[in-house]
This record gives sequence, structure tokens and C-alpha cells, in this order.
Amino acid sequence: MGRRHVPRGTSLAPVLAAVGLVTLAAGEAVHWRGARRAGRLARPTTGSTGLVVVLGFGNRGHRINVVNRWRGRIAVRTARSARAAGAPARILCSGGAVRGTVAEAVLLRDYIENSLGWDGPVSIEPDSRSTWENVRNALPWIESADRVAFASNGLHAEKARIYLGRQRPELAERLVAADDYRFGEMSLLKPVFAAVGLWKLRAVFHVKPPA
Repeated sequence: MGRRHVPRGTSLAPVLAAVGLVTLAAGEAVHWRGARRAGRLARPTTGSTGLVVVLGFGNRGHRINVVNRWRGRIAVRTARSARAAGAPARILCSGGAVRGTVAEAVLLRDYIENSLGWDGPVSIEPDSRSTWENVRNALPWIESADRVAFASNGLHAEKARIYLGRQRPELAERLVAADDYRFGEMSLLKPVFAAVGLWKLRAVFHVKPPA
């Protein structure tokens, strides 16, 4: 029998392109569903005091990385939206020097004030080294706020909301959704964060939280 040959003109490019598009669409869909779940939370109300807790991401070096810039943008637009609704908001930047020598909270604060032009109050919590600690160390600020939003990608923010419910169940009723989903924003990273976020959310329900 003669050897079989791949027909001339056959290319893997269309297949790879299709796989890439499906992957990007799946990432968008997972984050969109997360935003829909968060949308069931309470809304800021006129006269209430708001707190936006932006959760830091591991950052090497002295320059803020692309993920922390994304989270900073989420925090600022969430705080501005609350302010427009008549609910003045403070931003709390949370995160220690987990992978570098500068605390994530400091990098976030500088970016939010100097690059994003946020002119409202900003506080820092520079000691947390995990999401559980982000929530625990933010409690003094959360206790003084009427409405609280966690700013990160949607699945990570959902994890933080679950942790608040476990640490201080009576404060969970203060949770509001952050403005964390924009179609096409960070699309190349969304599939990664979707996969990691779903895996970690599943683990949240099977692993005993730290003391």
C-alpha cells in the first residue's frame, strides 16, 4: 500500500485558532457567571459608608504588575460607582511583601493614587500573605463600613466573601458586588484565573480554614 499523505493545504492553524477562541470564550463565561452571582448581593445606598478591599497579587520587584493594575482598576471604578450612588467609599489596599521586597498594598496604593487619579481616602494593610489573612486583617475597616466590596477577579472576590462569612458571619450581610467584570478586559488571563479560581473555590468547601 502506498503511504498516506496529508492533503496539500491542510493546516493546523484553523484548529488552533478555534481552540483559542473557545478557551477565551470559556474564560469570559466563567467570569460573567461569577458577576451574575455577585449581582444578587445588596447595593450601596445613599448615605451609607462604603469600603472597597483590593486584594493584592504576588508582585516581584518594585513595579506593580499587570494583575495588580487590573485589581486596582476594579477597586477605583467600584469606589467611584459607590460615590456616584451617594455612598462615599474608602479603598483598603491589602497585601504583604509575599514575592518581593515591597508590600503589595503599597504598590496598589501608589498606583491607585498616582496613576488612576483616585482622590478619595486610601488605607493600607501591608501584612497579609493569603486571602484568608486579607479578610481577617481587613476586619477593623470592615466593621466600620456599611457596605463592603472585595476587588479582584470575580472568583477570587467570591472566595474572599466566603471567608468573611466564615470569620464573621454577621458582617456578610454588608457585602456588595465589585465592578469586576468587563467583557474583553484581560481576556488572555481570564481562562487561567477561571481554572485556578474554580479549583480553589472547590477546595474552599473541602479544606478546613486556618485558625
